[in-house]
Amino acid sequence: MSLNRLCVLGMGYIGLPTASSFATRGLKVVGVDVNERIVETLRMGHIHIQEPGLEALVQAAFHSGNLQVKAQPETADAFIICVPTPVRPDKSADLSYVVSAAASIVPHLRLGNLVVLESTSPPGTTAEVVRPILERSGLHAGPDFHLAYSPERVLPGQILKEIVENARVIGGIDAVSAQAGRDLYGTFVQGEIALTDATTAEMVKLMENTFRDVNIALANEFLRLGDRFGVDIWEAIRLANRHPRVRILQPGPGVGGHCVSVDPWFLVEAAPDISSLIRQARMVNDNQPAYVLELLRAELGDLTGATIGALGLTYKADIDDVRESPALRVVDLLGKAGARVRTYDPWAPADVLAAVRTRDVETCVQGADCVLLLVAHETLKRLDPGLVRPLVSQPLAIDCQHVWDRARWEAAGFSLRSLGVPKSQEANVR
Repeated sequence: MSLNRLCVLGMGYIGLPTASSFATRGLKVVGVDVNERIVETLRMGHIHIQEPGLEALVQAAFHSGNLQVKAQPETADAFIICVPTPVRPDKSADLSYVVSAAASIVPHLRLGNLVVLESTSPPGTTAEVVRPILERSGLHAGPDFHLAYSPERVLPGQILKEIVENARVIGGIDAVSAQAGRDLYGTFVQGEIALTDATTAEMVKLMENTFRDVNIALANEFLRLGDRFGVDIWEAIRLANRHPRVRILQPGPGVGGHCVSVDPWFLVEAAPDISSLIRQARMVNDNQPAYVLELLRAELGDLTGATIGALGLTYKADIDDVRESPALRVVDLLGKAGARVRTYDPWAPADVLAAVRTRDVETCVQGADCVLLLVAHETLKRLDPGLVRPLVSQPLAIDCQHVWDRARWEAAGFSLRSLGVPKSQEANVR
């Protein structure tokens, strides 16, 4: 089929690299976003998210003359929906962005068009939510236009590499739709393209992230058990992973990001009676920030009035993404417990926790009763405890990522607690 003009709805972490990748391969692309600030930022030649290599790719797409950015979709051969699918406070899927994006396509839908949903969605969304909206055009999915689901499967920090090289699953509402999706993505995807039906493709995406979530929950529960039994869980995991069929993941202060911490809830919502393990894993990981809070209470007692220098706000190291960040949850819990919190993060957007953000590490830890590492950014992993020690009120450091060298911090005069290393084991790891 002829796929020369493309419309990508949503210029976020996935939509912008996707649109730019197609544009640099010769397709005429209109990138659409309802956020006027994002549209204006891109039109001025800047980008609103941090991702290695993305700025150069976007500029190349604009310079090719193949990429335009607008606030409304236009007539095209194919449409790709890359909008957010967050969870509501009750953990149900918020599909309002998907619904709005699909509705905005209706006036521009023509015979022979292809529509692809990339947004992570509960099983059945493509067929039961998107399809009826698009058919308001008077056209029917299958005979008149193609409809498919193809989930993104990339890791922030490596998006430009993985969007090209990773295997891609494309599920159509019929076989012809799946094949049309393969024709489109084959423009730049070098990895294997596997075809299936739309609901299976939706399930695949949720299964991938739920697999990680459940296994991280297991590691976090092992951490709690290690604390109970006086076991250094990092040592125990290292030894257990020597078994050829065991691969325990790393524990931490929680699970964040828009995928692993969100997608399992879509399965729980869709089938609550048969997803108890998935629900419990989500509860374990969601409760991990509270576990960090209890560690601080064990060290400082009543947190009312305590000054905490919290380092790191993003959901993982060396990216600017703060969506569902457990670090933000820890900071929030500390504030509610009465602590005075200052934060520093070299990656997080400037407007995140602006009221308590500092411009540098030194200001963040000045007069602190505790230096708290929440995110293992490379610059924070290399932090010199000798420079920090004269600034703090109390020489207490808590490492939630198990990356600070104990000997180095203790030589600088700090008492270092590492999440997952009980006090009873600290002498054994010196």
